[in-house]
Amino acid sequence: MGIVWHRRDLRVADNAAVASVETPLPVFVLDDAVLEHASARRVAFLLDALRSLREDYRALGGDLLVERGDPRDVLSRLADEYGADAVVWNRGYTPMARDRDEDVRAELEDAGVKVRTHADAVLHEPDEIFTNAGDPYSVFTYYHRKWVERDKEGAYAPPENVVSTEGGGIPTVEELGFPTPEIELPDAGTDAARELLNDFLAEDVYEYADSRDYPARRSTSRLSPHLRFGTVGVREVWEATEDAKRDASNEEARESVEEFQAQLAWREFYTQVLYHNPGVVTENYKEYENEIDWWDDEDEIRAWKDGETGYPFVDAGMRQLRDEGFVHNRVRMVVASFLTKDLLVDWRVGYGWFREKLIDHGTANDNGGWQWAASTGTDAQPYFRIFNPMTQGERYDPEARYIKEYVPELRDVPAEEIHGWHELTDERRDEIAPDYPAPVVNHSERREEALAMFEKARGEDD
Repeated sequence: MGIVWHRRDLRVADNAAVASVETPLPVFVLDDAVLEHASARRVAFLLDALRSLREDYRALGGDLLVERGDPRDVLSRLADEYGADAVVWNRGYTPMARDRDEDVRAELEDAGVKVRTHADAVLHEPDEIFTNAGDPYSVFTYYHRKWVERDKEGAYAPPENVVSTEGGGIPTVEELGFPTPEIELPDAGTDAARELLNDFLAEDVYEYADSRDYPARRSTSRLSPHLRFGTVGVREVWEATEDAKRDASNEEARESVEEFQAQLAWREFYTQVLYHNPGVVTENYKEYENEIDWWDDEDEIRAWKDGETGYPFVDAGMRQLRDEGFVHNRVRMVVASFLTKDLLVDWRVGYGWFREKLIDHGTANDNGGWQWAASTGTDAQPYFRIFNPMTQGERYDPEARYIKEYVPELRDVPAEEIHGWHELTDERRDEIAPDYPAPVVNHSERREEALAMFEKARGEDD
């Protein structure tokens, strides 16, 4: 019998650690050191996922032990109490996870308990794919080529036997010291994840390449929180997409499935970047000759957070974040560009806001995305390529359906005037949407300010 320490792998099936133990005793530890960096929304989703995981284990004749405390103490005590011959878990790749795991390993091994760890959260670990010179990749395209070519493991079967025990209670989000989330959370658990996956693969995946950038079409998988918390296994997702690719009716549909599979590779690329460059959590990946002179206008930052910038596509995204804990990926890029290139605000401000509000927040993905938008990251958007928030909205939400869904002040305004909001007179804006603000900044002017800011950082004005 071995203890399986669950973390970001809240599922029974396709779980490498669970599959490695003949009769697992599953445990989850609510670690206060980790909870310090959490948010009410993510903790609430986590607790729902734990309840679902518990039901899955009970269906197998066992239970999920949920404890609160330092995992070094909790796991050592449980190993002694249950006479476990080993404690196993799936590896984490963030700096915090790696440090914690080494501390737990040392504590257990000092107590004479064997420790085994497994690859589970990714199809290819961060130390598997390197350049020919033996360096980690900094450009996604080259990384992706090798990622695609490598063989991938199949999904693991669920266990046949589980230790029979009493799991105890699962606390509420309030009992853990967080406020009640003010939004409706998506369903958690493996059943919910599989339903999303099956619905997506039934049809939308075959149009993903053409539809993925259009937020009003709702054609993305919405699997991101499930992959983040591991309520569905990445091998299971990969196998399902491979089946969908074989079922594709034509080459265009097949390529669309491959475009979705590339998003799995992006997750692993950014995991690799973080693993080999742990400092990027707080520091720029890309070095500039001089410090970037970020601005810090609190009124403009507040307008961005509240979705009150007077740029409709940006505001729709920020309100979706506020109301759902989710933002469509195209819109994530636009709102991040707006904060860093129009408001000239440090990417860390935006990263911190996303970390608080997103249900699917993951350090590697979000850090990579924010640094990409800010032109400070690996394989980043060049500093001189700056998204125009009006043309982005016009191109990817031409009928303003997405905007009108999240910005009700504009629901009766024609799409052409929404996309031309920055060009309207104050009188016309007051006439057609008196409750929606005028633009907080002039995009053209701020674009020039951004270019000057980055050129100074590059040392071009010395």
